[in-house]
Amino acid sequence: MVSVYTDSGGRSLPRPRLIALAGRSIGAIPPPVQVLIGILSLQVGAAFAKQLFAAAGAMGTVALRLFFAGVVLMLLWRPSLRVSRHALPVVLAYGLVLAAMNLCFYQAIARIPLGIAVTIEFLGPLVVALAGSRRLLDALWALLAAGGVVLLSETRGDVSLVGMLFALAAATCWGLYILLTAALGNRTSEGNGLALAMSVAAIAVMPVGVVESGSSLLHPSVLLIGLAVALLSSVVPYSLELEALRTIPPRVFGVLMSLEPAVAALAGLVVLGEALKAPQWIAVCLVVAASIGAARSAKNTPEV
Repeated sequence: MVSVYTDSGGRSLPRPRLIALAGRSIGAIPPPVQVLIGILSLQVGAAFAKQLFAAAGAMGTVALRLFFAGVVLMLLWRPSLRVSRHALPVVLAYGLVLAAMNLCFYQAIARIPLGIAVTIEFLGPLVVALAGSRRLLDALWALLAAGGVVLLSETRGDVSLVGMLFALAAATCWGLYILLTAALGNRTSEGNGLALAMSVAAIAVMPVGVVESGSSLLHPSVLLIGLAVALLSSVVPYSLELEALRTIPPRVFGVLMSLEPAVAALAGLVVLGEALKAPQWIAVCLVVAASIGAARSAKNTPEV
Protein backbone atom coordinates (compact mmCIF):
# COMPACT_ATOMS: atom_id res chain seq x y z
CA MET A 1 0.00 0.00 0.00
CA VAL A 2 1.38 3.43 -0.99
CA SER A 3 1.63 5.95 1.83
CA VAL A 4 -0.13 9.19 0.96
CA TYR A 5 -0.81 12.56 2.50
CA THR A 6 -3.20 15.37 1.64
CA ASP A 7 -2.09 18.81 0.54
CA SER A 8 -3.86 22.09 1.31
CA GLY A 9 -6.11 21.60 -1.71
CA GLY A 10 -7.35 18.22 -0.51
CA ARG A 11 -5.46 16.19 -3.13
CA SER A 12 -3.83 12.89 -2.18
CA LEU A 13 -0.15 12.94 -3.06
CA PRO A 14 2.43 10.12 -2.94
CA ARG A 15 4.91 10.51 -0.14
CA PRO A 16 8.56 9.74 -0.96
CA ARG A 17 9.80 6.42 0.40
CA LEU A 18 12.55 8.16 2.35
CA ILE A 19 10.02 10.36 4.15
CA ALA A 20 7.80 7.37 4.86
CA LEU A 21 10.70 5.45 6.38
CA ALA A 22 11.82 8.48 8.39
CA GLY A 23 8.29 9.08 9.61
CA ARG A 24 7.91 5.47 10.74
CA SER A 25 11.29 5.63 12.48
CA ILE A 26 10.38 8.81 14.35
CA GLY A 27 6.93 7.44 15.16
CA ALA A 28 8.51 4.36 16.75
CA ILE A 29 10.31 6.58 19.28
CA PRO A 30 8.24 7.37 22.41
CA PRO A 31 7.19 11.06 22.42
CA PRO A 32 9.14 11.93 25.62
CA VAL A 33 12.32 10.51 24.06
CA GLN A 34 11.67 12.55 20.89
CA VAL A 35 11.60 15.69 23.02
CA LEU A 36 14.84 14.74 24.81
CA ILE A 37 16.68 14.10 21.54
CA GLY A 38 15.44 17.43 20.25
CA ILE A 39 16.69 19.21 23.37
CA LEU A 40 20.19 17.72 23.06
CA SER A 41 20.41 18.59 19.38
CA LEU A 42 19.16 22.14 19.97
CA GLN A 43 21.60 23.00 22.74
CA VAL A 44 24.66 21.51 21.04
CA GLY A 45 23.69 23.50 17.97
CA ALA A 46 23.36 26.67 20.07
CA ALA A 47 26.84 26.15 21.50
CA PHE A 48 28.31 25.80 18.01
CA ALA A 49 26.32 28.83 16.85
CA LYS A 50 27.86 30.97 19.59
CA GLN A 51 31.29 30.15 18.18
CA LEU A 52 30.13 31.50 14.82
CA PHE A 53 29.28 34.95 16.19
CA ALA A 54 32.82 36.27 15.70
CA ALA A 55 32.61 35.65 11.95
CA ALA A 56 28.94 36.20 11.15
CA GLY A 57 27.47 38.06 14.12
CA ALA A 58 24.37 37.03 16.08
CA MET A 59 21.91 38.26 13.44
CA GLY A 60 23.87 36.71 10.60
CA THR A 61 24.03 33.38 12.41
CA VAL A 62 20.27 33.39 12.92
CA ALA A 63 19.77 34.21 9.24
CA LEU A 64 21.99 31.32 8.14
CA ARG A 65 20.34 28.92 10.56
CA LEU A 66 16.79 29.70 9.46
CA PHE A 67 17.70 29.92 5.76
CA PHE A 68 19.32 26.49 5.64
CA ALA A 69 16.62 24.99 7.87
CA GLY A 70 13.95 26.34 5.53
CA VAL A 71 15.71 25.01 2.44
CA VAL A 72 16.23 21.55 3.94
CA LEU A 73 12.64 21.25 5.15
CA MET A 74 11.18 22.52 1.86
CA LEU A 75 13.24 19.98 -0.09
CA LEU A 76 12.39 17.23 2.37
CA TRP A 77 8.63 17.75 2.51
CA ARG A 78 7.95 19.63 -0.75
CA PRO A 79 4.76 21.21 0.62
CA SER A 80 2.17 22.84 -1.60
CA LEU A 81 2.27 26.64 -1.50
CA ARG A 82 -1.53 26.64 -1.54
CA VAL A 83 -2.28 26.85 2.17
CA SER A 84 -5.86 26.62 3.42
CA ARG A 85 -7.43 29.62 5.13
CA HIS A 86 -7.71 27.49 8.23
CA ALA A 87 -3.96 26.84 8.39
CA LEU A 88 -2.49 30.06 6.95
CA PRO A 89 -2.76 32.24 10.11
CA VAL A 90 -1.06 29.55 12.21
CA VAL A 91 1.73 29.05 9.66
CA LEU A 92 2.42 32.79 9.49
CA ALA A 93 2.23 33.28 13.25
CA TYR A 94 4.46 30.26 13.89
CA GLY A 95 7.06 31.54 11.43
CA LEU A 96 7.13 35.07 12.88
CA VAL A 97 7.30 33.83 16.47
CA LEU A 98 10.08 31.43 15.47
CA ALA A 99 12.03 34.31 13.91
CA ALA A 100 11.57 36.55 16.95
CA MET A 101 12.49 33.75 19.38
CA ASN A 102 15.73 32.99 17.57
CA LEU A 103 16.72 36.63 17.19
CA CYS A 104 16.15 37.36 20.88
CA PHE A 105 17.86 34.18 22.06
CA TYR A 106 20.98 34.71 19.94
CA GLN A 107 21.21 38.32 21.10
CA ALA A 108 21.01 36.98 24.66
CA ILE A 109 23.76 34.36 24.35
CA ALA A 110 25.97 36.96 22.65
CA ARG A 111 25.94 38.81 26.01
CA ILE A 112 25.45 36.18 28.74
CA PRO A 113 26.45 32.51 29.22
CA LEU A 114 24.41 29.89 27.40
CA GLY A 115 23.23 28.20 30.60
CA ILE A 116 21.91 31.45 32.10
CA ALA A 117 20.19 32.45 28.85
CA VAL A 118 18.35 29.15 28.59
CA THR A 119 17.51 29.26 32.29
CA ILE A 120 15.73 32.61 31.84
CA GLU A 121 14.20 31.49 28.55
CA PHE A 122 12.75 28.46 30.31
CA LEU A 123 10.29 30.73 32.10
CA GLY A 124 8.17 30.57 28.92
CA PRO A 125 7.46 26.81 28.88
CA LEU A 126 7.30 26.78 32.69
CA VAL A 127 4.41 29.26 32.62
CA VAL A 128 2.70 27.14 29.95
CA ALA A 129 3.12 24.04 32.12
CA LEU A 130 1.72 25.71 35.22
CA ALA A 131 -1.14 27.49 33.45
CA GLY A 132 -2.32 24.39 31.61
CA SER A 133 -2.09 21.94 34.51
CA ARG A 134 -5.22 20.55 36.15
CA ARG A 135 -3.41 17.98 38.31
CA LEU A 136 -1.52 18.57 41.52
CA LEU A 137 1.19 16.11 40.47
CA ASP A 138 1.96 18.09 37.30
CA ALA A 139 2.26 21.27 39.36
CA LEU A 140 4.74 19.45 41.61
CA TRP A 141 6.95 18.54 38.65
CA ALA A 142 6.83 22.14 37.42
CA LEU A 143 7.81 23.46 40.85
CA LEU A 144 10.68 20.97 41.05
CA ALA A 145 11.90 22.16 37.67
CA ALA A 146 11.60 25.75 38.86
CA GLY A 147 13.93 24.92 41.74
CA GLY A 148 16.47 23.73 39.21
CA VAL A 149 16.09 26.96 37.27
CA VAL A 150 16.80 29.01 40.39
CA LEU A 151 19.97 27.04 41.10
CA LEU A 152 21.16 27.29 37.52
CA SER A 153 20.85 31.06 37.69
CA GLU A 154 23.51 31.15 40.42
CA THR A 155 26.44 32.06 38.21
CA ARG A 156 29.35 34.20 39.27
CA GLY A 157 30.37 37.40 37.54
CA ASP A 158 28.42 40.31 36.18
CA VAL A 159 25.49 39.44 33.95
CA SER A 160 24.39 41.86 31.24
CA LEU A 161 20.95 43.32 31.94
CA VAL A 162 20.37 43.73 28.19
CA GLY A 163 21.22 40.06 27.68
CA MET A 164 18.77 39.05 30.41
CA LEU A 165 16.02 41.17 28.81
CA PHE A 166 16.64 39.52 25.45
CA ALA A 167 16.41 36.12 27.15
CA LEU A 168 13.13 37.17 28.79
CA ALA A 169 11.76 38.22 25.40
CA ALA A 170 12.84 34.83 24.03
CA ALA A 171 10.98 33.20 26.94
CA THR A 172 7.76 34.93 25.92
CA CYS A 173 8.23 33.75 22.34
CA TRP A 174 9.01 30.22 23.53
CA GLY A 175 5.73 30.02 25.42
CA LEU A 176 3.83 31.17 22.33
CA TYR A 177 5.87 28.74 20.21
CA ILE A 178 4.73 25.77 22.32
CA LEU A 179 1.08 26.66 21.90
CA LEU A 180 1.46 27.41 18.19
CA THR A 181 3.34 24.16 17.59
CA ALA A 182 0.36 22.21 18.91
CA ALA A 183 -1.97 24.23 16.65
CA LEU A 184 0.35 23.74 13.66
CA GLY A 185 0.33 19.98 14.20
CA ASN A 186 -3.46 19.97 14.28
CA ARG A 187 -4.00 22.14 11.18
CA THR A 188 -1.30 20.79 8.86
CA SER A 189 -0.16 17.32 7.82
CA GLU A 190 3.23 15.73 8.29
CA GLY A 191 6.03 18.35 8.24
CA ASN A 192 4.44 20.54 5.58
CA GLY A 193 3.38 23.30 7.95
CA LEU A 194 6.77 23.29 9.65
CA ALA A 195 8.57 23.68 6.31
CA LEU A 196 6.38 26.61 5.27
CA ALA A 197 6.63 28.29 8.68
CA MET A 198 10.42 27.91 8.71
CA SER A 199 10.54 29.59 5.29
CA VAL A 200 8.44 32.46 6.65
CA ALA A 201 10.92 32.83 9.54
CA ALA A 202 13.89 32.81 7.15
CA ILE A 203 12.35 35.48 4.92
CA ALA A 204 11.65 37.66 7.97
CA VAL A 205 15.20 37.39 9.33
CA MET A 206 17.37 37.43 6.19
CA PRO A 207 17.30 41.24 5.68
CA VAL A 208 18.62 42.02 9.20
CA GLY A 209 21.22 39.25 8.90
CA VAL A 210 22.52 40.58 5.60
CA VAL A 211 22.63 44.16 6.92
CA GLU A 212 24.69 43.10 9.95
CA SER A 213 27.07 40.60 8.34
CA GLY A 214 27.17 41.42 4.63
CA SER A 215 29.38 39.31 2.41
CA SER A 216 30.89 37.40 5.36
CA LEU A 217 27.81 35.18 5.23
CA LEU A 218 29.07 33.79 1.91
CA HIS A 219 32.42 32.54 3.23
CA PRO A 220 32.58 28.74 2.68
CA SER A 221 33.45 27.91 6.31
CA VAL A 222 30.67 30.16 7.60
CA LEU A 223 28.18 28.55 5.25
CA LEU A 224 29.25 25.05 6.31
CA ILE A 225 28.95 25.79 10.03
CA GLY A 226 25.68 27.59 9.39
CA LEU A 227 24.29 24.47 7.71
CA ALA A 228 25.38 22.30 10.65
CA VAL A 229 23.77 24.72 13.11
CA ALA A 230 20.55 24.71 11.06
CA LEU A 231 20.35 20.92 11.15
CA LEU A 232 21.17 20.65 14.85
CA SER A 233 19.22 23.66 16.08
CA SER A 234 16.19 23.74 13.80
CA VAL A 235 15.52 20.77 11.51
CA VAL A 236 16.05 17.97 14.03
CA PRO A 237 14.55 19.49 17.23
CA TYR A 238 11.57 21.25 15.64
CA SER A 239 10.62 18.18 13.62
CA LEU A 240 10.79 15.97 16.71
CA GLU A 241 8.90 18.46 18.86
CA LEU A 242 6.15 18.83 16.27
CA GLU A 243 5.75 15.06 16.09
CA ALA A 244 5.76 14.71 19.88
CA LEU A 245 3.10 17.40 20.34
CA ARG A 246 0.74 15.42 18.14
CA THR A 247 0.38 12.89 20.97
CA ILE A 248 1.24 14.63 24.26
CA PRO A 249 -0.48 17.73 25.71
CA PRO A 250 1.35 21.08 25.77
CA ARG A 251 1.47 21.11 29.59
CA VAL A 252 3.46 17.86 29.69
CA PHE A 253 5.66 19.05 26.85
CA GLY A 254 6.38 22.23 28.83
CA VAL A 255 7.59 20.27 31.86
CA LEU A 256 9.70 17.95 29.72
CA MET A 257 11.42 21.04 28.35
CA SER A 258 12.71 21.64 31.88
CA LEU A 259 15.78 19.73 30.72
CA GLU A 260 16.77 22.70 28.55
CA PRO A 261 18.76 24.63 31.22
CA ALA A 262 20.65 21.52 32.30
CA VAL A 263 21.54 20.44 28.77
CA ALA A 264 22.49 24.01 27.87
CA ALA A 265 24.82 24.21 30.86
CA LEU A 266 26.43 20.89 29.89
CA ALA A 267 26.76 21.99 26.26
CA GLY A 268 28.36 25.21 27.43
CA LEU A 269 30.80 23.19 29.53
CA VAL A 270 31.79 20.75 26.77
CA VAL A 271 31.75 23.03 23.72
CA LEU A 272 32.41 26.50 25.16
CA GLY A 273 34.34 25.70 28.34
CA GLU A 274 31.76 27.33 30.64
CA ALA A 275 32.31 25.48 33.92
CA LEU A 276 29.43 24.46 36.15
CA LYS A 277 29.34 25.30 39.86
CA ALA A 278 28.16 22.87 42.53
CA PRO A 279 24.64 24.37 42.80
CA GLN A 280 24.23 23.94 39.04
CA TRP A 281 25.04 20.23 39.28
CA ILE A 282 22.31 19.91 41.92
CA ALA A 283 20.01 21.76 39.51
CA VAL A 284 20.76 19.18 36.84
CA CYS A 285 19.45 16.47 39.17
CA LEU A 286 16.32 18.49 39.93
CA VAL A 287 15.36 19.13 36.31
CA VAL A 288 16.11 15.53 35.34
CA ALA A 289 13.83 14.33 38.14
CA ALA A 290 11.10 16.73 37.00
CA SER A 291 11.39 15.53 33.42
CA ILE A 292 11.20 11.87 34.43
CA GLY A 293 8.13 12.65 36.48
CA ALA A 294 6.53 14.47 33.54
CA ALA A 295 7.26 11.54 31.26
CA ARG A 296 5.57 9.16 33.70
CA SER A 297 2.57 11.49 33.87
CA ALA A 298 2.36 11.49 30.07
CA LYS A 299 2.11 7.69 30.03
CA ASN A 300 -0.70 7.83 32.58
CA THR A 301 -2.69 10.54 30.78
CA PRO A 302 -5.78 9.06 29.07
CA GLU A 303 -5.99 9.54 25.31
CA VAL A 304 -8.78 11.75 24.05
